[in-house]
Amino acid sequence: MSFVRTVLGDIAPAELGVCYAHEHVIIDPSFTTQATPEFLLDDVARATTELREFYAAGGRAMVDAMPCDAGRNAVKLAAVSRATGVHLVAPTGLHLAKYYDAGHWGDFYSVEQLAELFIADIADGIDAHDYNGPLVERTAHRAGLIKIATGTAFTAREEKIFAAAAEAHRRTGAPILTHTEQGTLGVEQVARLRELGVDLRHVCLSHLDRRPDLAYHREILASGVRVEYDSAFRWKFTQGNPTLDLLVALVPEFPGQIMVGMDAARRGHWRSYGGQPGLSFLLNEFSVQLRTAGMTETQWQDVLVATPAATYAFQANPVS
Repeated sequence: MSFVRTVLGDIAPAELGVCYAHEHVIIDPSFTTQATPEFLLDDVARATTELREFYAAGGRAMVDAMPCDAGRNAVKLAAVSRATGVHLVAPTGLHLAKYYDAGHWGDFYSVEQLAELFIADIADGIDAHDYNGPLVERTAHRAGLIKIATGTAFTAREEKIFAAAAEAHRRTGAPILTHTEQGTLGVEQVARLRELGVDLRHVCLSHLDRRPDLAYHREILASGVRVEYDSAFRWKFTQGNPTLDLLVALVPEFPGQIMVGMDAARRGHWRSYGGQPGLSFLLNEFSVQLRTAGMTETQWQDVLVATPAATYAFQANPVS
């Protein structure tokens, strides 16, 4: 039976509801936040306040995108989920090398070792210490997807992590979420994951709207992969809103393949930290802008509800 794995347990895909497909609800102190203090999102009370506003606006779920040893905290995510009623899906996997210190274990562990760590997060529970070692103590909160990333060109490290993620996907059925650097390498990511035997119906490529080239997006979507757009609030006034333009043009052509989020990984994006526009932006202001531009309610529900439920469900009959 198909299911979505949240930090509080497995639910039927139909229970997910309105879902942001790529967010950062908690980022604890880590190498990531040392390098960029604005990424520190460690306050459960502030997260609870922000997600209660999201829930009041109609939101019901978010996919957290901070993977192993980069500020992930499954216990805090679970606390926020309990307090707000928002379903939260937590990742395993690894981010770009720049989010880790030199000599990090992700640089030298083998494909097989990485795959085993990812699978254990999915099957047994996320490590309470976020694989920051040396001890590993499994929590009751299991990972519901695998997060991986590329920069502007595939590196040997990224090739290895993609292979480990594919192995974990094949063995568990867990979906995969990728980071693209400013929307680049989307075609290459799809090709590599297909070669590795990954079901593209359960793969989401993030941030593609940061390269708003319609021909590029159509080429990627023709593969059957899913994509996520999260720059709706980032464009300057003089740029118009390419994210809106992409959605209006492509959702009718590729139903069931396009999702949205905010990737709001900075305090300056959250109302509860004193920033703007807040995590309810897509459900309030942007929703109105889309309808004015001609998007139907059925199409918007496809983006917010139906596509995340199908994409983030575990693949049926994974290879054991």
